[in-house]
Amino acid sequence: MLLHMTTMEWLEALSYLVTIIALPFGIWVFMKEQQKERLNDDEELYLQLSDDYSKFLRLVLENADLRLMTQSEPASPFNPEQVERRDILFEILISIFERAYILVYEEKMNRQTARLWQTWEDYMRYWCRRRDFRSILPSLLEGEDPDFQRHINAIAGKEALTPKNPSASA
Repeated sequence: MLLHMTTMEWLEALSYLVTIIALPFGIWVFMKEQQKERLNDDEELYLQLSDDYSKFLRLVLENADLRLMTQSEPASPFNPEQVERRDILFEILISIFERAYILVYEEKMNRQTARLWQTWEDYMRYWCRRRDFRSILPSLLEGEDPDFQRHINAIAGKEALTPKNPSASA
């Protein structure tokens, strides 16, 4: 009987030890795994959005006659077909920007999210330097997320006042 009591006491002490040490450790491991999974999800999302932007740039290349990467204004006026292609490309771009805004942007970002977002902010600034992009921005933003509209309009307003980048000027 004494041996049985000692074994019971030993098992009870072991269960306390598990509760005091192993349970918090298990919670810590679970939280670290969740954090790692969130970082992986963020990276995967960023790669997917980057892939969409790369596809957009391929479309820009296929429409090189529009000179969207080298001139902010065409050397001569676009014909109606060129205007339509340019406007469609801008619509695709706005769609990518809105998706990036909704999926990545946060008011208070951790370091990793801020790093990922900064790339998108740079892309938006680049395109908002274009006068033709800014001029049709209101129509491009119809029906888009209101927070995104405010965000990109603020960028466009700042970029309209910024001295032109030599590669983006007419």
